Amino acid sequence: MERRKIVMCGVLFLLGLLSAVTAFVAEATRIKRSQVTVTVSDSITKCTYPRSPAFNLGFTSALFLMMAQIIVSVSSGCFCCRKGPAPSRSNWIISLICFVVSWFTFVIAFLVLLSGAALNDEHTEESMNAGTYFCYIVKPGVFSTGAVLSLVTIALGIVYYLCLTSNKQIVAATTTQGTGIAMGQPQIPERVEDPVFVHEDTYMRRQFT
Repeated sequence: MERRKIVMCGVLFLLGLLSAVTAFVAEATRIKRSQVTVTVSDSITKCTYPRSPAFNLGFTSALFLMMAQIIVSVSSGCFCCRKGPAPSRSNWIISLICFVVSWFTFVIAFLVLLSGAALNDEHTEESMNAGTYFCYIVKPGVFSTGAVLSLVTIALGIVYYLCLTSNKQIVAATTTQGTGIAMGQPQIPERVEDPVFVHEDTYMRRQFT
């Protein structure tokens, strides 16, 4: 594997790990029911929420996830306008599936982390459902779901990046047969004349003359 790909995968893995860790910590530090203060004045019930560390942690987790998604998208390039050799058909299909699914999981994880973080900020609200007042808190497992989806998004992004940037070099084994070209003078066969038959008497006369 090229050094550039190793560095890129390492950066994506680090961002995904940071996003998941901060999301899990936000899950542990989210606002609990016992931390909500309920006040009643003039027949109006108000819920006062303290500010939780999950507020900053949730936004930080979403930020790490967004950075990773931008980096893998920019480094890989889009399908229609990317330069360089095209990957094999199988790698192209795998990268396309991972690309679509990764964006789907990214959107869900990003919205879950942002909404969970927003509800853990210090605020006071009045809520009523069917004539009954209640204080809404983030349910257990919201930030954990965002953390798992973040890891899935990063894993799909790495697979997408590796498949799309892999150049499968297909080398055709071509056998070339050299054609001999004579650089010297052409050899012309010597001309052989047909023998001339002389009568024996004529030959004897030439010998004695």
